[in-house]
Parts: sequence; structure tokens; C-alpha cells
Amino acid sequence: MKKRENAFLTYAAHDVRRKMPVSQPASSAQPFKPEPSLGSDDYEHILEIINKTALMLERSPQTFRSMGEEQLRDQFLVPLNSHYEGQATGETFNFNGKTDILIKAQDRNIFVAECKIWRGQKSLSDALDQLLGYSTWRDTKTALIIFNRNKDLTNVLSKIPETVKNHPNYKRELKISGETKFRYVFRHRDDISRELTLTILVFEVPQ
Repeated sequence: MKKRENAFLTYAAHDVRRKMPVSQPASSAQPFKPEPSLGSDDYEHILEIINKTALMLERSPQTFRSMGEEQLRDQFLVPLNSHYEGQATGETFNFNGKTDILIKAQDRNIFVAECKIWRGQKSLSDALDQLLGYSTWRDTKTALIIFNRNKDLTNVLSKIPETVKNHPNYKRELKISGETKFRYVFRHRDDISRELTLTILVFEVPQ
């Protein structure tokens, strides 16, 4: 089965939904069970779907003006689930707790995203702590979706690198294309040598 090149990222026909591919790290001589992980290609594809969906929200401000974090989060689940299906359920993307979007495979989180309305640098730092708290040792792919409801988006964007780089788990910045996109490498909360990738996407949703 081949994914359609011209498919809309906010919708996919039922019969072309992708099985969520998960790779299994090679087993060593140690007595442990390999855990699933999300490949880089699918990580980028997921972020692309999120980006296209968020742009739709930006272009229809009257429709989404009154929505809170959870309602905005739910707008991503339909297009994401139209592209991917899980191994045991048709709803690969779901939510747990208040605002997070999860992909689960074999009862493990292989992708975690948080949706947050911008409320200042302290709330961003708290969101980073929340993402790190959800991530297990083998989780390496995360995302933070920020909705700006202030007028000064340029000011918001200028505060994100400063806040992220002051976080104790920050390691380095990675290149990514786009004025409202940021990508960083963080160390795992319990293992200084273990790294995870965090992509931050910022969108304007007027109130």
C-alpha cells in the first residue's frame, strides 16, 4: 500500500489509513523486553498533519474563538486518526488527562504532545516539565502546540527560546524551517545521557 502523494493532510479516506509502524530496538544479552519507538519519518508526518490542522484553525478564527485547550486539542484527533490506525484499536491518537495527545503501542507512549494556550513563560516551563514527566526512558519524540491569543505574537516567539534554554533539562537547539517552529534536544529527567526531541509549534488563535 502506498500513501497518496496529493492527499489532504486534514483528511484521509478510510481505506488508505496507515498502520502505525513501530520499530523494535534490537535485544541484547540482558534480560529485558524491547520497547516500541516512533520512527523519524512518521514523527515528521505527524507534525505536518498538526501544522496543517492548526493553519485551518488560524484561518477560521470565528469558529474556534471560544474554544479552550481541550476543545482545541480535539480538533487534531480526527485528522490524525484518519491517517493512522493502531494495532489494537482504530483510535491510535487519543487523550489522557487534560490536554495531551498520545500514540500508544503495546501499552507504551511512543509520542506525546501537549496543547497549551500561551499564558507566559512560567506556563511554558510548566508544560515542559509535564512533557518530561509523561516521557518514559525510551520515549524520544514529543511536541508542544502553543496557541497564542495575545496580539503580540512576535513578543511571544522571542520568549520561547529564552524559556526553553533556561530549563535544567535543555541540551541544545536543532535547526527547523519556519518562524513559528522550534526544535530542541532535552535530556531525560532520570538519565543524563538519554536524549529526546521536542518540537514546539506556535499558532495564532484570536480570542
